[in-house]
Formats: sequence, structure tokens, C-alpha cells
Amino acid sequence: MDAEPRYERLTIVMPVYNEAATLRTALERLLAVDMPLPSEVVIVDDGSTDGCTDLIADLVDDERVRLIRQVPNQGKGAALVRGFDEARGDLLTILDADLEYDPGDIPTLCAPALSGEATVVYGARSYGGHAAYSFWFVLGNKAVALWASMLFDAWITDVETCLKLAPTATWREVGITSSGFGIEAELTGKLLARGERIFEVPISYRARGREDGKKIQWTDGIEALWILLRIRLRTLGRRRR
Repeated sequence: MDAEPRYERLTIVMPVYNEAATLRTALERLLAVDMPLPSEVVIVDDGSTDGCTDLIADLVDDERVRLIRQVPNQGKGAALVRGFDEARGDLLTILDADLEYDPGDIPTLCAPALSGEATVVYGARSYGGHAAYSFWFVLGNKAVALWASMLFDAWITDVETCLKLAPTATWREVGITSSGFGIEAELTGKLLARGERIFEVPISYRARGREDGKKIQWTDGIEALWILLRIRLRTLGRRRR
């Protein structure tokens, strides 16, 4: 095992688009967590039109919170790339504002990185009745994970998880181009293509439904399969040359 990495600060990037119903609660819960490192929260408002960031005006006064606005709406991928660029921490993770993920799991996510056991850590979801948006949602997630594992000769159980952690420099180096939900597959594919071994830790998860504002579609799953295949083919092409 390499020498233990020394991280000094954690950045949590929170992409936001029209999350008036959940943003304040999500941020309050996040700020209440006792993090293992000094931390900052970078909220990237991706062209919201529902006034959601007005509801956290007092929380933005907290020195740990920074609010970045980008207009017009450019998609989750673009919001995350902006967050990566704005991060001041040398270790970085992601948290959606929709309350599906528990920010209390972030210290668990950090533990393997802080001990030197891993460089990239994913929070892997298990699907009980409260966590399954639908049968097809769960099946689709498992299919994408199996596809990624087969393509890259690895084993990963959750490609689409929001809770991903790695050094900030790594997030910047992978060169994300997806603007929408395809960013999850692109991040994973490019990490695996560069030889990263993804360490998974179990996390809690509570899926919301369409009536609660869930935006992902079945077409996003098809896109994820194609993105992973495209990255793998490019990797093989570079090796042949």
C-alpha cells in the first residue's frame, strides 16, 4: 500500500435545479454532519426558476457554504464540472439536494481515502422496498453496473450512485463532457479506463418517485450503456496504437 495520503479539506459539490421542496432540508442536514476534515459546500444552482436558492439565503451566510449560479440551465454534468472547478478542497464528493441520500454517510465514504486504503470510493446502494423507485429502475441500475464490470474487467455494483469520492485533481483530470445524467457513467468509465480501483462502501438510500420530482428516464439508462461502451472502445483503440 502506498504512503497514506494527506488530505486537508473536503469539498461537497451540490448541483441544484428547481429543488425548492428539498434544498433547505438537504443543506441543513449536511451542515449538521460532523465531517472528518474541514469542509466546504459548493452549491451550483443550474438555472433554477423556482426560487429554491432564495430559501437558503441565511444558510449561505455560513462560511462553509458557497453558492455559484450558472444561467441558463446546462444539465447536471455541467453543474458538477463547475463545482469541480470551484472546489478549494483537495478531496471531493457529490451530494444531490433531493434527500435520496443521507449526508451522514459521507464520513463513511471518506474513511478508506483517509486511511490510505483507497483513492476512489463509491457509496453503493442496496435496494429494499423503501429504496426501489420501481422494478425497472432497480433492474436498470444493476444492468448498467454489470455492463461496466464486464467491459472493464472489474467488479462494481453501483455506477449511478451520487455519492462518489476522489481527490479533486482526479475529478478535474478525467475530462467530463456529458452535460446531463450521463455524467455518472462517464465518470465511472473514465475512472476505470485509467486504472482506478473503485472501493465501495454501503450507504442508505431512499428513492423518490415521479410525483416527488424524480427526473431520470429509461433513456438515461440506454445512454449510460452507450457511454461506457464508447469509453471502452476508445481505450482499446489507444492501446492498439
